Amino acid sequence: MGLQIGDIVNRKEVAFSDLKGKTIAVDAFNAIYQFLSSVRQPDGTPLMDSTGNVTSHLSGLFYRNVALLSEGISLIYVFDGEYHVLKGKTHEIRQAAKDKMAEKYEEALEEEDVLGMSKYSRGFIRLDDKMIAESKELLEAMGIAVVQAPGEGEMQAAELVKSGQAYAVGSQDYDALVVGGTRLIQNLTLARKRKTVSGFIYIAPEMIEFESVINQLGITGDQLICLAILVGTDFNPGGVKGIGPKKALALVKQRIHPVSIFEEVVARHGDLGFNWREIFEIFKKPNVSKHKVIFPRFDEKKIKEILVTRHEFSEERVENQIAKLRELKVKKGQSTLF
Repeated sequence: MGLQIGDIVNRKEVAFSDLKGKTIAVDAFNAIYQFLSSVRQPDGTPLMDSTGNVTSHLSGLFYRNVALLSEGISLIYVFDGEYHVLKGKTHEIRQAAKDKMAEKYEEALEEEDVLGMSKYSRGFIRLDDKMIAESKELLEAMGIAVVQAPGEGEMQAAELVKSGQAYAVGSQDYDALVVGGTRLIQNLTLARKRKTVSGFIYIAPEMIEFESVINQLGITGDQLICLAILVGTDFNPGGVKGIGPKKALALVKQRIHPVSIFEEVVARHGDLGFNWREIFEIFKKPNVSKHKVIFPRFDEKKIKEILVTRHEFSEERVENQIAKLRELKVKKGQSTLF
């Protein structure tokens, strides 16, 4: 769901070479759901081992992150903690949508509609505790730092950027921007090529900078939070009916201060159905920790145990990727030495 402000923010394409030597704080759940959705069989079935354990997320985390590390990018994966009580409505909406997709998938399965199965199977993805634990285990074995957020992972990732421990947040959502994250990079963990009807297209990373957005829109950070609330966040899904990004922008620029903005909205639209002050505080003072990031040691034996022994990945393919990580480790050691 997330914030729907993509149409009014400027972004610029960046090359992977521009990110060499940089550390990116990745919104872990955002990336893992991408892998669970995209790394699948033609009929939509996720990758699984012989005992039925889903491995799509492990495949995505391993191969995609080896590619990013090979570009000279350091990675921190930030995992969500406890959900705020106000996200309850969002979870209800998402669960209802998943249930509907599951029903459509069953219908497509009965009709042997492979295209339908592929389409609908992506709509009821579930990430359980075991998958989260194994994701953390694999990432750390690869030498990638793992941070457990007390609350929203994306807000914690933004805190790492603001504290100087990371260069940018890697996510498809915009929450990190609204809490003042200096830089947001989208498409970082997506496949670099996407198949379309007319052929393959290249998917480049895109960067959105907080200061650039503020200057471009002519608003303050507080006004950006108000704009987000008006169009809808995970804490008030749907926002205010009849107000889209452009109307919200005009309104926050006209009224300026949060209290005046929402007084005007109530005067025009009546009761909001949510407490705007409470949501404003979530973004203004996010639930984050002053976490000191520690990068773990690269452990190739652990990688093989997780992927090859436990989940039956091709030993040859895994070893080829481990060789790349081994080479990167040697290069990093040399750069430190000299």
